[in-house]
Amino acid sequence: MSILITGVAGFVGVNVAQALLAKGLRVCGVDNLSRGTRKNMSKLLKNPNFEFKKLDITKPNALLKACQQFSQQEAITECWHLAANSDIPAGVTNAAVDLKDTFMTTYHTLEVMKQLGITKLAFASSSAIYGDHGSTAIVEDIGPLLPISNYGAMKLASEAAISAAAESFLTHTWIFRFPNVIGVPATHGVMLDFVHKLQKTTGCLQVLGNGTQQKGYLHVEELVDAMLWIRDKASEKRAIYNIGPADEGVTVKFIAEETVRVAQPTARIEYGQGNRGWVGDVPRFVYSIEKLKKLGWAPKLGSIQAVQKAIRQIVAQEQT
Repeated sequence: MSILITGVAGFVGVNVAQALLAKGLRVCGVDNLSRGTRKNMSKLLKNPNFEFKKLDITKPNALLKACQQFSQQEAITECWHLAANSDIPAGVTNAAVDLKDTFMTTYHTLEVMKQLGITKLAFASSSAIYGDHGSTAIVEDIGPLLPISNYGAMKLASEAAISAAAESFLTHTWIFRFPNVIGVPATHGVMLDFVHKLQKTTGCLQVLGNGTQQKGYLHVEELVDAMLWIRDKASEKRAIYNIGPADEGVTVKFIAEETVRVAQPTARIEYGQGNRGWVGDVPRFVYSIEKLKKLGWAPKLGSIQAVQKAIRQIVAQEQT
């Protein structure tokens, strides 16, 4: 089997590629390297079953040509579409960012898949599609879906485009909706931001918001394990699953304190105002993974353990 991964040099992409290669599969990856790096792919590039091309998938002719070249050795039968804008505040400032990098990447990937007869698609969606439901447990069929960020809106639009494609040419679709995913290689996120702030301004960590924001955190190793489980076990044509921890998460205050403890124990923490770090930030959500549990998968780490593990990894990453 030969699998295409878009956004392969990114945080999730690298981990998915490693897992698929470990199963003996051939992986063909594309990325524009705007966030991901060749350094992230250092192990992948040494694997004879991995091929990589740098390109912008919003330029469909480039993606089509690359896939045709990949397929000369072995036909691509499945796509894992992971490419998207990962900077949510940037998409709030400029909606064109998410239109191009989050939705149009999906649109053009689907068009190329249709031309090449690739009928299976795994898609990295997000809890951001749900919007702000406060303390109500978020299940897959909750409604209405009212995202409060352009990122969430374009992920939801991508899901809609994939659903439509399932009526015309896709035979299998797996849509993974996950909350905050953490670990390495870290390219963005609150922990990496905190580590960078401590490096620039020693002795003080400034936090956006008052620190009471509370969310679930899932380590990327468990995310990949869950996605592969869904890929292998779910029988629905449109398999839509929440993936996350089995708890209500931790606060930004906890993350700030743990980062300081590991990275710079003598630093003080200064908090901002309000319970949102930025426009479009959901201050709290309760994520249900009961559907995934019924499929037979559950996380081994809670949010606390995942955060502690990721902070140690990210601090080590930024010291090398």
